[in-house]
Amino acid sequence: MKYPKLRELKEAVKAILVGPYTSAFPKKPFTPHPNFRGQYKFNEEKCVGCLACEEVCPAHAIAHKDVVEGSRGTRTMLHYSDTCIFCGTCEAACIADHQGIKTSLEWELSFFDRKKESFETIKKELQLCEICGVTIGCKDHLKWIAEKIGELTYSSPTLYQARLQNLGVIDENLQSVLKDKGRADRIKILCAPCRRETTLTTK
Repeated sequence: MKYPKLRELKEAVKAILVGPYTSAFPKKPFTPHPNFRGQYKFNEEKCVGCLACEEVCPAHAIAHKDVVEGSRGTRTMLHYSDTCIFCGTCEAACIADHQGIKTSLEWELSFFDRKKESFETIKKELQLCEICGVTIGCKDHLKWIAEKIGELTYSSPTLYQARLQNLGVIDENLQSVLKDKGRADRIKILCAPCRRETTLTTK
């Protein structure tokens, strides 16, 4: 007759006295370990909409949609829970002190409707070129850059004007007297091609 090992006897007695290793979920709520990497969530206050997280995501679980209506635009950041592999690359690449998107302890991610429940979103306001209307970036991103480079902001009219708008010093989308992309248009929030054209013009 083959007798059980001492380790096996110890585990059997422990299981009888202490109970099973598994949790009582869903009867009782389960709290994962503090280092557990659960659902990744955007922080609307910290995220600047720079798309760094989208660029580095190996599973393509982060995307964005830009919608422009007239002189206003909105960027919607999306994180797809059903595609995410919870690797933490997005959080590591976040330029906003790794606070724009962060892991949580939310681990119960089952859902009934994949099209409606498998993702989370936040919205950021876009900054458009004041001449051609093309998207330059998110206003929060321009503000973040201006704060990072400090007094060097004054060397870029786009950053300078964006910062003044953010502070409420000037009105948005000021229109100059000239409508032909002349020198007077240089002191505006412009995309790179429009900036070059207004700089090279002699009018």
